[in-house]
Amino acid sequence: MNTMLDTARPPRAGESLDLERLEPYLRQHLPQMNGRLEIEQFPSGFSNLTYLLRAGDFELVLRRPPFGNQIKSAHDMAREHRVLTALHPIYPQAPKPYLLCEDESVLGAPFYVMERRRGIILRRTLPSGCDLSPVLAGRLSEAFIDNLATLHAVDWRGAGLGDLGKPEGYVQRQVEGWNRRYQKAQTDSWRNLDEAAAWLLSNQPASSGASLVHNDYKYDNIVLAPHDMTKILAVLDWEMCTIGDPLMDLGTSLAYWVEAGDPPELLAAAFGPTALPGTLTRQQLAERYGQQSGVQIEHLTFYFTFGLFKLAVIVQQIYYRFFKGHTQDSRFAQLNQMVGLLGRIATEAIAKDRV
Repeated sequence: MNTMLDTARPPRAGESLDLERLEPYLRQHLPQMNGRLEIEQFPSGFSNLTYLLRAGDFELVLRRPPFGNQIKSAHDMAREHRVLTALHPIYPQAPKPYLLCEDESVLGAPFYVMERRRGIILRRTLPSGCDLSPVLAGRLSEAFIDNLATLHAVDWRGAGLGDLGKPEGYVQRQVEGWNRRYQKAQTDSWRNLDEAAAWLLSNQPASSGASLVHNDYKYDNIVLAPHDMTKILAVLDWEMCTIGDPLMDLGTSLAYWVEAGDPPELLAAAFGPTALPGTLTRQQLAERYGQQSGVQIEHLTFYFTFGLFKLAVIVQQIYYRFFKGHTQDSRFAQLNQMVGLLGRIATEAIAKDRV
């Protein structure tokens, strides 16, 4: 079973942390540290960088913005730390944060550290020894969407997060905001994506309500219990969390959810094993979410299309860093093609009026 646990590796070239500055800072603020500090990096993810810190038997996870980051608001460590601080006592899947450092002289950027939740993270390639039968794949996809409904039911006002976002006008701000982000980071011309953006601007539904929204909820942002993969131990990557329309959050999750009938190039780029036999389809996920949350599911094509457009813009922003030479990570070299593919999927969803 240990071979299935998520593991870290030596840091990628150009993404090492300054051990001589970091270690004394951590020991000053975390006296429970013992033994020599060792640093590894979790290899996946395209946005904030995530490291495993180990000092004796004490393990921590450190999060910091990407090197060469030009979009400060998208990598707000203080915001992410605040969300976890508020949620951890009332939402068990939120890891416990230990420390926020806004002194950029330590690592060149703000960062925070939190507890490590040891478990299984499902990505494009299943971990060694992991066998998802159709029955297990189905139960896992149910647990996945049920947990999103649970998150949306959290009392965000009672948690002190009432000023985290403005639910009024959320849909319009999101559509217009992601359009602006795309224009600032654009490197190629994708007609389908432009058409999807115009359609979103012209077809905005009324708000379906207000809840805490994660904004990046997908398989590789949840940690599963090794003894029961239908139990979610943790939800990770809270950098885009805010207060807004829960169906916009659902749309983002559906955009990540590749299923068996999707184009081969999309299947090859899946963020997790969402196309396995037994797994709920996007339509089934939406229906179950409605049952679990009590939210009436309307205008699903809009929310799915928005999720695809937002995902395309996120990928474009990452590719822009590579295009401008701010990072040499070779994984980013062909991401612009994914932007075009997502635009195509979005226009097809609009034309067929289905997810």
